[in-house]
Amino acid sequence: MIEGGCLCGKIRYAIDDGQYLVANCHCSMCRKTNAAPFVTWIVVPSASFRYLRGEAKTHESSAEGTRYFCAACGTPLAFRTRRRPDDIDVTTGSLDHPNDFVPTVAVHEESKLTWLAQTEA
Repeated sequence: MIEGGCLCGKIRYAIDDGQYLVANCHCSMCRKTNAAPFVTWIVVPSASFRYLRGEAKTHESSAEGTRYFCAACGTPLAFRTRRRPDDIDVTTGSLDHPNDFVPTVAVHEESKLTWLAQTEA
């Protein structure tokens, strides 16, 4: 089982073990909602994700998607898009062991910050 949660510990979740897509998203909305140059997501079937403690608050960030976060500490936890209703994207930064999940694709690279190429090793 894969586990994670928010910074303050009020929310804990679990994901069933499996082989999942891990993607870096460079869209401006992900940057804004996570205050980061990009966000890395693990994409899992909704049926494989469950809360163990607490429950995230939601924000309809666009007509296409909903973002999930901890209301107490603000940790961004997940995203659902109407384009893929059977999946939930979970922030790898909220995983207990994020090093286990290496990104294999990048999406929305047309929005990628130009200076990222200069800082990547």
